[in-house]
Amino acid sequence: MTSTASGEATGIPPQTDVQRRVLAVLVASQILSGAGLAAGVTVGALLAEDMLGSTDLAGLPSALFTAGSALAAVAVGRISQSRGRRPGLAAGYVAGAIGSAGVIVAAAVHNPVLLFVSLFVYGAGVATNLQARYAGADLASPAHRARAVSSVLVATTLGGVVGPNLAAPTGHLAESLQLPALTGPFMLGGVAYALAALVLVVWLRPDPLLLARKLDLQERAAEATAVEAEQKAPDEAGTTQASASAGARAGAAASRRGSGLMLGSLTMILTQLVMVSIMTMTPVHMHDHGHGTAAAGLVIAVHVGSMYLPSPLTGWLVDRFGRIAVAGASGVTLLVAGLVAAVAPGDSVVLLALALGLLGLGWNFGLVSGTAMITDAVPLATRAKTQGTVDVAIAIAGATGGLASGLVVSAASYPVLALTGGVLSLAILPAIAASARAR
Repeated sequence: MTSTASGEATGIPPQTDVQRRVLAVLVASQILSGAGLAAGVTVGALLAEDMLGSTDLAGLPSALFTAGSALAAVAVGRISQSRGRRPGLAAGYVAGAIGSAGVIVAAAVHNPVLLFVSLFVYGAGVATNLQARYAGADLASPAHRARAVSSVLVATTLGGVVGPNLAAPTGHLAESLQLPALTGPFMLGGVAYALAALVLVVWLRPDPLLLARKLDLQERAAEATAVEAEQKAPDEAGTTQASASAGARAGAAASRRGSGLMLGSLTMILTQLVMVSIMTMTPVHMHDHGHGTAAAGLVIAVHVGSMYLPSPLTGWLVDRFGRIAVAGASGVTLLVAGLVAAVAPGDSVVLLALALGLLGLGWNFGLVSGTAMITDAVPLATRAKTQGTVDVAIAIAGATGGLASGLVVSAASYPVLALTGGVLSLAILPAIAASARAR
């Protein structure tokens, strides 16, 4: 009651204080989960290459944990839909921790089948890390929705940048425990995912999605009361005109929702496909040119930092200049990233880091703008389920990119992979043009 009264007195929405708390808790969990997210990216392909003795399936780990993230996206979305964000996100992080433990055991006993199964389960942490961005937008106003999403995404930066740079130290720790050095980052990832789940279970109260639904129902009830009062007014012609106007507005809103859902989904699917395919094979490409784990970890750290660190700026750009403009910028940025990666000498850590930095930035543009489009387009009643379904498609795109990347490099070369991914990202532009015509 006090919070509501204070909000009404100052003109600030009653949920503002709750939104600040929600964002603070999500930021804390994302910092932790970022370390878990980066572990598999950094050494997953190298671990598979060591166990299989071939680069042909080096992209399989990325494909597996992105495929696992597809299944997890459905589960997290459905749990969130029925019970709220807190149990959905916490369950996803717990599954990620279990997958990390499985990878360690598989490497210790040199069992490729267990490794691949565990990487699939590990993908739940990847999906949950991305699903958390939706929780940040549940209580945000439409004008500040992209910035709320970006606040959650940027928190992943700290863990995501620190995680890869701990590849060598955690590798030494693993060796001291008589485990393969490449299991070290997964040890870090398992602990980080478990702690992220604990933070959410204890402190994400009230649940943002459940509260948003409650506030939405209250708003709809107030609107229904206003409409009923209007219908009882004596001016029957005015009432008919108002009803027709309301119907036209509803039809226009439905049209915008449909186009926003399709374009937002396509933007995130394409950016994920391109980003994962190039990112997955970069550590392998560097390894083949004599670079060690520390150098690969540095490049991936730059990449992960670029994926999340620009989020506040991206959120402001999306809210200021529109979702479509930033979506278009993502396609152009990914093209430049592919070109730089294609022409960079294999022994140039600087140019590869630049390419992966641009790759992460293009992905960030696509994710923030696409998330805002989808959140705008989907009503609260079905929001979590739809968001989970969209993230399934994103995860499948990532799995496809990860699996195909190893085959392309084996059949052709890393520059061919990078160039192909960059050109493919331009498919966003005709989709934007088609969406503009539909409006």
